[in-house]
Amino acid sequence: MIVTVTPNAALDVTYRVPRLVPGAAHRASAVESRAGGKGVNVARVLHALGAPTRALGIAGGHDGAAVVRDLAEAGIVHEFTEVDAGSRRTTTILSTVDETVTLISEPGPALSEQDWARFAASVGAAARGASVLVCSGSLPGGVPVSAYADLLRGVEVPTVLDTSGPALLAGLSARPSVVKPNLTELREVTGIGDPLRAAEELRRAGAGAVVASLGAEGMLAVADGGSWLARPSRALTGNTTGAGDAAVAGIALELAKGAPGWPAVLRRAVALSAAAVLGPLAGDFDIEHYRREHDAVEVDHATGTDD
Repeated sequence: MIVTVTPNAALDVTYRVPRLVPGAAHRASAVESRAGGKGVNVARVLHALGAPTRALGIAGGHDGAAVVRDLAEAGIVHEFTEVDAGSRRTTTILSTVDETVTLISEPGPALSEQDWARFAASVGAAARGASVLVCSGSLPGGVPVSAYADLLRGVEVPTVLDTSGPALLAGLSARPSVVKPNLTELREVTGIGDPLRAAEELRRAGAGAVVASLGAEGMLAVADGGSWLARPSRALTGNTTGAGDAAVAGIALELAKGAPGWPAVLRRAVALSAAAVLGPLAGDFDIEHYRREHDAVEVDHATGTDD
């Protein structure tokens, strides 16, 4: 059972417009809403692949109730801690003419110490029966920056941490098995322009391995035994908002098998990430493209560059 943890779950609302023009009024051709947040998206991908998974999160208010209801309707096993503060929304605007994606994320609720303690207890209980524990996304208000480190510390199964900024840096003290920043997040927390050197810096700070999304350039893994760069077979355009979460699902699947072979981890992560770009909403992916792409991903040993 792969357990995903989304402390700052959201109701994702997606608008499709012909073209997004700043300062103009727009008429959406379609509006869709569903349970979201990075860990929820990971669980949705795993569920679609038939992998046993449980989604943990925090929900409150009308939007929180909608999140929990959508998970139940999707058949995703979940355990959400109910709080008084209302859950956040994220708004995605897809411009169909130029295929651009604009994302607006609300900060999320402010939690009490009691709220967080109840949630942390549920994570601790679920981790004891997990094959992999995945912690993803931003932290809600009212919790310390060390919150992910506190959740991960002492967990006896492989762990994946996908967050950014101070929460990522603080989380390294718990020595997660894998951290998965994107290129911007990697540079922000290290101040190093070369992704290979930056990933090595995160490993020195406590990460067991670093898998970094490099956008169209593919994905980099730095771990015991070497460094590898994987590239998709071709560039794709579409909705990129869930691509990183699909990659995390791929990483978790490989970790659940035991000692990972990092080229295999990258191949699955890149194939799922690419297939997610073709999905209509975050958490969706084109399964036929994933199956074709899995064998087409190119994996080579990585070399660094000068800043």
